Amino acid sequence: MRREEVAERANVSVDYVVRLEQGRSLRPSPSILDALSRALLMSPDERRYLFDLAEQRPPDMPRPTSVPLPPALGSLIDSFAPAPTMVLDHRSDILAWNPEMAELLTDFSALPAHRRNAVWLCLMHPDITARYLDLDRVRRDGVAHLRAAWAAHPQDDRLRTLIGELVDADEEFAELWENHDVRVNGHAEKAMHHPRIGIITARFDLLAPVQQPEYRVLVAHGADEASRSAMERLASPERSTPLTAVTA
Repeated sequence: MRREEVAERANVSVDYVVRLEQGRSLRPSPSILDALSRALLMSPDERRYLFDLAEQRPPDMPRPTSVPLPPALGSLIDSFAPAPTMVLDHRSDILAWNPEMAELLTDFSALPAHRRNAVWLCLMHPDITARYLDLDRVRRDGVAHLRAAWAAHPQDDRLRTLIGELVDADEEFAELWENHDVRVNGHAEKAMHHPRIGIITARFDLLAPVQQPEYRVLVAHGADEASRSAMERLASPERSTPLTAVTA
């Protein structure tokens, strides 16, 4: 799309678009950003990313805040059993999980706290990377989600450290990061080869609690009858340890 087309669709001058492109000390207002996002036919995730980069928020996109994980939210996870379930924050740090999610992916309690991060695990943990049959797509989705989080929390030192470590340690992550893809998937299906229950297709749904929108509850279940039947075998018969939780 030519500059003139963008300017006309967004109802701004061509000179304004040029100055934006050149980064000449402009701080676009939320209304201008909204007009530009519509002019450029941005997806909802791309629109959020644009506002985050400009450190702006329209009324319909409240900025998430960082607060301790509410005990009630942690306890809620067990009510999803036998579905594998865990709580993530904006960094994709895994804050709480039930035994079924540990069975599906890995024993999170055996990992150092700073390694309980969903993106890092999908990129770097050999047990988990070996389980995904379409690892490339899982990696792309994880990096796109992390870039959206980075734009929303530019002052988060822990997030910045994680991204820097991944860029240095993983050449593929560095390449994907430079693609500037941004996406937050509310649900996805992933084919997996689980060492105990065999090949399954797991559907992951990402839920946002109304009163704690800064957190996400990730619930997994079988995407087809065979996968559902297989995943039922992940359930802990005793469930003597119903929940493991880590505060942020």
